[in-house]
Amino acid sequence: MTTPADAADSGDVRRLADWDADRLRSLAGEYGSPLYVQDLDRVRANYERVAAAFPDADVLYAVKANAGGSVLDALRDVGAGAECASAGEVSRALAAGFQPGEIHYTAVNPPARDLDYVLDAAPGATVVVGARDTLDRLEERGFDGRLALRVHPGVGAGHSDEVATGADAKFGVPHDDAPGVLAGAAERGFDVVGVHAHAGSGILDAADLDSHREVLDRIATVARSAPVDLEFVDVGGGLGVPYRPDERPLDLGAVANAVRTALADVDADLVLEPGRYLVADAGVLLAEVNTVKPTGGATLAGVDAGMTDLLRPALYDAHHEVRSLAPDASDRDTERVSVVGPICESTDVLAADRSLPAPARGDLFAVGNAGAYGVEMASNYNSRPRPAVVALDGGGDDRLAREREPLESLTRLER
Repeated sequence: MTTPADAADSGDVRRLADWDADRLRSLAGEYGSPLYVQDLDRVRANYERVAAAFPDADVLYAVKANAGGSVLDALRDVGAGAECASAGEVSRALAAGFQPGEIHYTAVNPPARDLDYVLDAAPGATVVVGARDTLDRLEERGFDGRLALRVHPGVGAGHSDEVATGADAKFGVPHDDAPGVLAGAAERGFDVVGVHAHAGSGILDAADLDSHREVLDRIATVARSAPVDLEFVDVGGGLGVPYRPDERPLDLGAVANAVRTALADVDADLVLEPGRYLVADAGVLLAEVNTVKPTGGATLAGVDAGMTDLLRPALYDAHHEVRSLAPDASDRDTERVSVVGPICESTDVLAADRSLPAPARGDLFAVGNAGAYGVEMASNYNSRPRPAVVALDGGGDDRLAREREPLESLTRLER
């Protein structure tokens, strides 16, 4: 694997320090804060890197990572398909111009209204099922279209146990049962076209890659023993990005080699579903310091963004780098700082006990790797409006991609 410095030179990773501080301050001044900034050129570059590493694969973007219309437009334009986990994501993909045949609907325990919508709105989509029960529900609705089976490989990988989906029985049919389920689906008249397995999210280091190889070996075994001819084998996504400065970037070539080795004798096309890898380092969250509180330990820097804007630290204990964008930051003494939000919860901590320039009211902070599962997981808890999103496109031109929610929107649907 390359070192972080080498990887930055090769374009494999974008660190928080690589963002232009003057540009980010200007955007916050124009659009206010909290503010998400998404660089669409970086999104496209990340896609092109994956496409180059897997030249024979069909690359579907995992929409759940960031379903913003500007992101979907950018990825559709460069040739990605769409992997959708809900009817809402299918609706967004269709609105962005994806054709039904470019969409995989990979729902977990899909609600009835979701199934009804997808089968009506995207009749040419591939429906990926993870339970025998879902086959019954599709048959009841008269569906006999493109169907793939999600396989539960029994092993997983990722940045935390909460996202190691390959080890969670919630996701897919046990791999030992897959051949029988495939045969039964074909006998019932479904157009069985593929099998799918997903190790988890945030695969980054050698240990994660070893677990991923186990998933690949098991899905390859299922594909070889399939009682029907398969059009594709979908190995999911899970390609990770380094959230900490000392973490090395993913060796994408090693992953590609592992996939090719595992599926070398499988007569089917390859499908990938990257999400985080395409958008995480293409986004930052900007927040302004409004309160500085000395304590017996780390200084508390209270900012106007919190767990309602970026949930990952509270939900997963996830690490996001924080950078002071104060113009004189490099001249200030550093101290231990915890960055906390305005939510009435002890878990509302974006970063704990970090070495940062001494904070002052009015400083602007940037939170890195916020392009994936940032605005997507934002909520209105504490009746907080969700933040605005600015998209950078075409060499840095900016446009408002999502308006900041006004207070009156919080009660718009109430009766």
